[in-house]
Order: sequence, then C-alpha cells, then structure tokens
Amino acid sequence: MELKSVVVCPPSSEYFNVRNAINHNIAEIAIKEKAIRQHDSLIRLIEENGCRVFIARELKNHPNSVFVRDAAIVTPYGYIKVRMGLESRRGEEEWMASFLESLGIEKVGEIKGNASCEGGDIILAEEVAFIGHSTRTNEKGIEQLKNILESIGYEVRITTVAKPFLHLGGMMSIVGNTILHCHHGFPDGFLDGFEEITLECNSFMGGNVIYIQGKEVIVEERNKEAIKKLQEHEFNVHVIDLSEFIKGNGGPSCLILPLKWR
Repeated sequence: MELKSVVVCPPSSEYFNVRNAINHNIAEIAIKEKAIRQHDSLIRLIEENGCRVFIARELKNHPNSVFVRDAAIVTPYGYIKVRMGLESRRGEEEWMASFLESLGIEKVGEIKGNASCEGGDIILAEEVAFIGHSTRTNEKGIEQLKNILESIGYEVRITTVAKPFLHLGGMMSIVGNTILHCHHGFPDGFLDGFEEITLECNSFMGGNVIYIQGKEVIVEERNKEAIKKLQEHEFNVHVIDLSEFIKGNGGPSCLILPLKWR
C-alpha cells in the first residue's frame, strides 16, 4: 500500500478571512505567514516521499476549503460527491467535484437530498470501507453512501463517532495493513482483519495521521502518544508542526484528499 497522489488546497486568503468563527467551526484565526509556511512544509514532505500533489485553489468565502479531505471521497473506481454536514461548508462539494473531473476522475455516486456526508468520516482500507456516524454524517447519508460503496464492491462497517472527535478520521487512520486508533468501544468485528495500535488519548486528532508508504507516516508534533506508539511499532515518523490548522480544528489527514493508492 503506497500513497501515489493527493489533492491539497494551500491557504492564501480565505482561511484567514473568517467573519464568524463559530459558524465555520474554527477555534482561532490562524497566523497567515505561519500557516502558509506550515502547509508548504507538508507539501514538500509528501512530495519527498514520492507522492504527486495536485493543487486546488481556495473556494471564495469558504475558509474550511483548505481541509480538502471532507469535500469528496475518491475510490479506485471514481469519486463520490458528498453533501457537507456543516452548513457554512455547503458548496465545497461542487467545487471539489469540478476539480476532480478536471483531472479526469469520473463520478460513481452522489449523496443527495437532506442527507449529509463528509469525507473525513470515511476511511477506505483495501476492500473495507469504514464509516463514522457523526454530527457531519447523518443516517440518511450513511444509507446512501453504504449503497454506493457496496455497489462497487466494498464491505461497509459503521461506527458512532464519539466526542471529542469531529470525524472518524480523528479517531483512526489506516497505516499500511494496520489501524492506529484512539481508545474507543468499536462494535464487535469493526476492526476484524487488521492489526491494531491503540491510543488512550482523547485529543480530537489522536488517531489522525498521514500514511505514505512502507513504514513512513506523518504526525503532528503535539500528537505525542501517536508518535511514541508508531515509533514503538518501527514506523519512521515524520513530525510536523501544523499548529495553525489545529486552530481550525483540523489535523494532518484533513489537509489531503487521497486520489490514488498502489
């Protein structure tokens, strides 16, 4: 398993142009120069590990558009158009759909009506699709998504996203054939077939890391327990400062939309 290409959206203006932080679920306005520098460092680190990076430009009046992971789901068969659960993020799904289609990626499904689904609540691991039922991904969204994913061959597993986590991606990440996850009472069978690296922390991004290839992972520097546990399991941990995106309630994996694995 190797991450071959991703979409990112570097902050330039919209991430700092926040009129109502509460509506955008942003804890604190980021320092512009520092955020740009941190995001550039993330891009360089990803590219240095052999992953191709496609650049999307921020969506006007959408400060959260830097968190591209939520705006679509990309499978080996094409992308799924989501419907954002946070009202202030509505419109990002159209923006990302257009960008993905400009790369030649076809749509294989769409979340419609009053259903909601954000990409941060879906983790694809080979033939298994993990889905989180959260404040951003509702029951109708899960029902529609389950039908789409099963139609293209995935086994779907569903769990509840507990506080303080916003998305399933804060609770767990796939790292090769292993799952790193925060301590949580997952349903019986939810993690069957995967080796587990369990954390006891309750940080909203405790399980949020970027897996690249082999034993290479990217972890935010404040995620101390994840760094320690991954190193104990012989991972080469690339530690990075993403403090200005933590202010936006996002972690490393929130900043990339995986396009292709090999």
